[in-house]
Amino acid sequence: MSFDAPSPWLLRWSQQLAPGARVLDLACGSGRHLRPLAAQGFRLTGVDRDAQALAPLAGLAETLVADLEAGPWPLGERQFDLVLVANYLWRPLLPRLVAAVAPGGWLVYETFAHGQQSLGRPSRPDFLLQPGELLGACQGLRIVAYEDGFLEQGPAGAVNPRYVQRVAAVREMAPSPGVFQRYRLD
Repeated sequence: MSFDAPSPWLLRWSQQLAPGARVLDLACGSGRHLRPLAAQGFRLTGVDRDAQALAPLAGLAETLVADLEAGPWPLGERQFDLVLVANYLWRPLLPRLVAAVAPGGWLVYETFAHGQQSLGRPSRPDFLLQPGELLGACQGLRIVAYEDGFLEQGPAGAVNPRYVQRVAAVREMAPSPGVFQRYRLD
């Protein structure tokens, strides 16, 4: 998997959604996750501060140019069936991301973790999750899957080895008596 290829972790959980689901890809860059998700019939929104990177996505998704670290939250009270974040961390946004998950919706997050500094960039603590930090950020959501560890370098063209944390969490809807929600793990 190249760094430009979509993350299998992020795409894995999109299988839980029906066509027409609302998907937010935060700090989406040039749309490495939006492109394969478009083929599944989702309504897509991509947010990034780089207008040039977003330009080719105009016919594929709603695109919003926004500086998430210096400007206001660009989505108001909107909620989504899937909120995706890959290789991006701005801690003040974590509560906003959780709030943007609609009832029955998912937060799927994957980014660099403590230990990455031993390998290279990013190396600043501001950009590295501490052990268990992503779990703590998901208060109010049901954790379906979580990983915190080291990914080896894969075959040619694969990303460099890295330390990551990943979570897939859902905002459960009010249950009906005797009905149990199934969150597929395959």
